[in-house]
Amino acid sequence: MSNVLARRGRKSAYKLVIIQAAIVGVTSILLFALWGFQYGLSAFAGGVIAVLPNFVFATLAFSHAGASASGKVVQSFFLGEAVKLLLTIVLFAIAFGLLDMVFAPLFSTYALGLIVPWAVPLYFKQN
Repeated sequence: MSNVLARRGRKSAYKLVIIQAAIVGVTSILLFALWGFQYGLSAFAGGVIAVLPNFVFATLAFSHAGASASGKVVQSFFLGEAVKLLLTIVLFAIAFGLLDMVFAPLFSTYALGLIVPWAVPLYFKQN
């Protein structure tokens, strides 16, 4: 039963990450079409910085479920959040240190990627 619960939670979280990636991807393509390669790449980098840590969090956080594994559930959520924060820091460091980024599209797309998980559940029904 707990594997079924974990799978359902993971499926909902992955659905949210896919929607987040699609919105950020469309935004990156739009910025690429309007302002060129550098803006598109910067927007894509901001989107990756928002989406990839959320995917890792969803994978780690929903690895356990059920009342009998409540300690593991809490531990997996804490581990998922810690890895998410560290991965975000590392990705920002890579974007700032190794890549020549335009900051406005990078931060705008990152902010959009952060807003999507809060706004999307208002529009789709949880099963």
